[in-house]
Amino acid sequence: MKLLLDACVLFPTVMREVLLAVAGQGLFTPLWSDRILGEWQRAAARHGPAQGAEALAAIARAQDMFPRAVVPAQPGLEARLHLPDPNDLHVLACAIAGSADAIVTLNAQDFPRGTLSAEGLERRDPDGLLWELWSFHPEAVNTALEQVRAKAEALAGEPKPLAPLLKRAKLTRLARAVQNA
Repeated sequence: MKLLLDACVLFPTVMREVLLAVAGQGLFTPLWSDRILGEWQRAAARHGPAQGAEALAAIARAQDMFPRAVVPAQPGLEARLHLPDPNDLHVLACAIAGSADAIVTLNAQDFPRGTLSAEGLERRDPDGLLWELWSFHPEAVNTALEQVRAKAEALAGEPKPLAPLLKRAKLTRLARAVQNA
């Protein structure tokens, strides 16, 4: 399954780390464009120069992990598309050009299901997607979640229980499922 990751799910950090760790377990192939990566970096930089620099390093790591994730810009394809926010046309064009199955985004209003289905795409919110993947592949998702938790713990220098970490990342459904398992 190929999933285009919108910039809004690449920043914040924990959500991105969970998505990429799950992709690293082979449960989906992530896609993005250089423009999406640039949006991620700019969103992080708005929180300060250190966060902008951290985003650049994280982008480099993501590109190393998934060297075939970048889909080239498709200006001709963008010209024929319509969305409520024209600034998101590049995301839809990238998904189509990359033969994605879905766009993973928090911006439901900007990606109407009817428009996406006409292009053979779905819109998935990250929490529902990750919960579904956990439901079918709990071992792989739990392995990914443990990697993210351990990394957060190492960075913080203190214990980071998984459920609160996921809840703060707006992955509440996944947090409940993992906590109740």
